[in-house]
Amino acid sequence: MAQWLSEMSVGQWFEAPQQTFEIVGLDLEHELVLVQHYDGTLDEYDFDIWLELAAVPCAAPEDLEGAYDTERDDFGLEDGRLSTDAQRAPLDHLDEIGIAP
Repeated sequence: MAQWLSEMSVGQWFEAPQQTFEIVGLDLEHELVLVQHYDGTLDEYDFDIWLELAAVPCAAPEDLEGAYDTERDDFGLEDGRLSTDAQRAPLDHLDEIGIAP
């Protein structure tokens, strides 16, 4: 296995010119790197294209809401925790996020 490939793992974030993405799969049999861009778009690169990208590891974005088109308020979060009402009866709050029970 190539050295560059052994240093990659699912869940690792990379950046290339004007794009940031996470590795979501490695298909060694078909020589593909499967990625998900910050905006949620899925893509795959064969090993040759991957090397041409010259992607470098980077930290995950602090705000991972980009792929989901949501905001913190959509989840009933207050200071990183579920609000008390949502903890007691979470299914009662589905209508607040647009899901009818």
